[in-house]
Amino acid sequence: MKKNSKLIILIILLVTVVLGMQYNSKKFFYNNISRESKDVLSYYGSRGQEVINIQTKLKQWGYYTGAVDGIFGSQTYQAVRRFQTKNGLAVDGIVGTKTLAALGLPTGDSATAATTTSTSKDVNILARIIHGEARGESYTGKVAVGAVILNRVQDSRFPKTIAGVIYQPGAFDAVADGQINLAPDSTSIKAARDALNGWDPTYGCVYYWNPATATSKWIWSRPIITQIGKHVFAK
Repeated sequence: MKKNSKLIILIILLVTVVLGMQYNSKKFFYNNISRESKDVLSYYGSRGQEVINIQTKLKQWGYYTGAVDGIFGSQTYQAVRRFQTKNGLAVDGIVGTKTLAALGLPTGDSATAATTTSTSKDVNILARIIHGEARGESYTGKVAVGAVILNRVQDSRFPKTIAGVIYQPGAFDAVADGQINLAPDSTSIKAARDALNGWDPTYGCVYYWNPATATSKWIWSRPIITQIGKHVFAK
């Protein structure tokens, strides 16, 4: 009897600890949510179509490797945090209107929509350089060129604006030969938007070139991270 009593007590203690951990976990998330309740749309424990949309985007852009099942679990939570870190957002694992907008997903907030449309100039100039530099490349290859430009904006070695990076003397052949003035097609425009929304197939690269035509010895000194189509991408 004594052994059975001890076993029962041990089981009760274990159940109490587990329930306490679950309570504290939920309390943590709900406390985060309460601070900006109007802004919160999806968070740990959420389910549904919006979570599917979030997982689809994150998976497409390499932040998420789990199943697209509409369940906001730990893998989705960690993927959201990685995306937020990459895009300069508050890193809380909660998908509010700002994170949704960065993902290129509907927010239901007219004020946010007005803010995102104000970046049309960035979309246009980025689409033009993508069209000039990566015309004929795969869709991922086009997004990759846009991502390199945006990565340069974040790098202290380069100008701090998209236009500054693109028009930096000698930076891009499409500027030198005037191809940047060609009207971008719908694919280049879409690639520009995806790059601006955080998709980076290059994993942070700031250089790319065509190995078949590159003549610079210096560029070959850069560590190559990946190849997409005819371009290699390096840091």
